[in-house]
Amino acid sequence: MSRYLLLLPAPESEWAQLPPEEHEKGMRSHEQFHRELADGGHTIVVTSPLEPSAQATSMRPDGSGGTTLTAGPFTESVEQVVGFYLVESEDEADLRACAERFASRGELIELRRLAE
Repeated sequence: MSRYLLLLPAPESEWAQLPPEEHEKGMRSHEQFHRELADGGHTIVVTSPLEPSAQATSMRPDGSGGTTLTAGPFTESVEQVVGFYLVESEDEADLRACAERFASRGELIELRRLAE
């Protein structure tokens, strides 16, 4: 059984300004995704939204054996990772098809197999 990380990027500032009905539509899309994963025999190990990227702390080596801390994400971009799924699956092709259907409903998703 392999594990896959499904990253959920989104433009945080735009998402925060969407009306409640759009948030509800997104929740229904996630619920459908959960059902499709279960129907395909894929196991959600854990899934979670993330706190806003502005609340992140990035840490880098400072070149002298210490650490430089920076408020915010490593990169500044329009889209940030706002949540994730960790999924176990024996059928990568079907998992990919589930992710494609999720994306076809207007969702952003990145599928990555965990290195073994």
